Amino acid sequence: MTDTEFDQPHGGTSGERRRADPGSVWLREEPARSRPTPLSRERIVDAAVTLLDRHGIDGLTMRRLANLLDVTPTALYWHVKTKEDVLDLAFDHVFGDVPLPAATEDWRGDARSLIRDWRAAMLRHPWAPGLIGRPMLGPNVLARTEYLQSALTRGGLADPELTVATRALANYVIGAALTEATWRRSADPQAQSQARRHITANPADYPTLNSSGHLDTDRWSDDDLFERGLDLILTTTPQPSIE
Repeated sequence: MTDTEFDQPHGGTSGERRRADPGSVWLREEPARSRPTPLSRERIVDAAVTLLDRHGIDGLTMRRLANLLDVTPTALYWHVKTKEDVLDLAFDHVFGDVPLPAATEDWRGDARSLIRDWRAAMLRHPWAPGLIGRPMLGPNVLARTEYLQSALTRGGLADPELTVATRALANYVIGAALTEATWRRSADPQAQSQARRHITANPADYPTLNSSGHLDTDRWSDDDLFERGLDLILTTTPQPSIE
């Protein structure tokens, strides 16, 4: 039996297929349990994150998830509708690792702390940036987006600058985490050295890249580059429009 065969509604016929759009899990009530069970949505999410950390998004299947939980795949569907639900729940779970400290008078410091911790959470779970672009309606995501916009609002921003700044910071941290996770997972140290030598061997063609240390991993660490970039964005955040 394949994983696809387990995508049947409870009591459905062989011609029926279970469907759920990304993000829709947040718009549905969790089904009431009709009988006692040791399984819960929380256990499913914890197990899913474990599998995602080990095998990535493509390696997460409902059968593998059921095996880890020592239940039948059918049992999962009392709590989630499809793998899409599991991915949405797991992604929001990762955001729960991002602390939400009390707001302070230092709005830039508050925004910086949130973005820094967001990056750290995604690097601990390198599959997470690959889910960006899905509807992010989970409570953990929304609470941290609210925190970020509240900090920017205290800095004097209002729309459209508020939306611009929020998107700039989100795109920055997502792009940084995705690049770092991909580079760490796939880059060969020898290939990295060869890439840098290609720059240094052609100074006439790439004078600025040579002087800036482009692709020189010994000159700039990922942490240092990220912090400098974050400071640059926050110190050049657009000021409110004057009507």
